Amino acid sequence: MGRVMKKKLIFALVFYFALLGSGTAAEAADVAAQSLLSAGRVDVAISDLRSHLKTAPQDARAYHLLCRAYYHVQQWDEAIAAGQKAVELEPGNSEYHLWLGRAYGQKAERASWFAAIGLAKKVRREFEQAVHLDQSSVSARSDLAQFYAEAPGFLGGGKDKARTQAQQIAALDSAAGLQIGAMVAEKENNFPAAENQYRSAIKASGNQAGYWLDLASFYRRRGRFDQMEDAIRQASSAEVRRGDMYLDAAQLLYRAGRNFPAAVQLLRTYLASDTKSEDAPAFQAHYLLGSILEKQGDRQGAVEEYRAALALAREFDSARQALERLSR
Repeated sequence: MGRVMKKKLIFALVFYFALLGSGTAAEAADVAAQSLLSAGRVDVAISDLRSHLKTAPQDARAYHLLCRAYYHVQQWDEAIAAGQKAVELEPGNSEYHLWLGRAYGQKAERASWFAAIGLAKKVRREFEQAVHLDQSSVSARSDLAQFYAEAPGFLGGGKDKARTQAQQIAALDSAAGLQIGAMVAEKENNFPAAENQYRSAIKASGNQAGYWLDLASFYRRRGRFDQMEDAIRQASSAEVRRGDMYLDAAQLLYRAGRNFPAAVQLLRTYLASDTKSEDAPAFQAHYLLGSILEKQGDRQGAVEEYRAALALAREFDSARQALERLSR
């Protein structure tokens, strides 16, 4: 079945179940919204979720998906408001607390020092609650470990706490536990240990691309760019690759100012593929591609990519500002 027909079927199902007014309607709307987020069509997802919530104001899952949609377009206040509503309606859901914590964290990174302190406390509260509610959630434990590794002691942080989380994660997923251990070692400036653990995580994962990119990120931070590029090549040839690998790899090359042609190829491959994921929204891939083309002097190509990003996410300020800059 073609993509257009699939999209039509999704919308037909949403409409049909909305007419029924049953509990199944919420499930259909949630499935449709998640499909839209995975495809990067965030504007449609937000519109559909907001319309759905007018008739189903107690649908916690819809608020949660709305939180994620706003998160991806960097609308932190809206993401927090939706996330708070999801948690209020369903306080026992670990995933809802995790995403609310992430939204608080992103806002904290851009807030004043005083405001960031209050937000950081909320981040820790939500992450700890997420772990409390689902002891087996590697995602929740990983986010909590990163908070512990980065936050000062007066905000509840601590490298010892992060190492404890790494040990608990290792019991659930050995590769993820090693990756967190590597992150902690790097925060402690123990770079040889960090590198060894990043490599051990690759081996434990069965050579998955994501763990090669963790090593590539480490090399970028250390200024070891040739090794970074080699790790990216290893990621590109790994058997287990998620769609977000392409965007993450291109982002690393862009930040390092290295091999822009390879970064362009990675992004074009991703945008032409059927492996798009919510973790790598298509509008962000278009924006990054536009940024690289602009660096290469391809002004018209950059404009086209910024417009493509805004066609999917009109509230994405980074793309709008870039387009306005090139239009002057």
